Amino acid sequence: MTPDEYVEAVLELVERIPPGRVMSYGAVADALAERSGRASARLVGSIMARHGGGVPWHRVVNAAGRLPPGHEREARARLRAEGTPLRGAGVDPAANWSPPEGM
Repeated sequence: MTPDEYVEAVLELVERIPPGRVMSYGAVADALAERSGRASARLVGSIMARHGGGVPWHRVVNAAGRLPPGHEREARARLRAEGTPLRGAGVDPAANWSPPEGM
């Protein structure tokens, strides 16, 4: 998978996260690892920062459930509007989502 194809794969996966659910940067990387040969949460974060404006970026959080840095207020409002369970400064682990096998 080329770097451009990986960017597209990340964005396509983020588009599939259902409203009210979230994935961590690492979970996105892990879900694509076998197909892409890459497994870097940091790379997913970089892709989201550069290219994620057109997808539901607010549904991607860090491993502890914290919201995207610098965008916490907007992300919290969007997640609350979707009915995502929140806890403290982040998202309740019950909101974590994984794509079905083969997706």
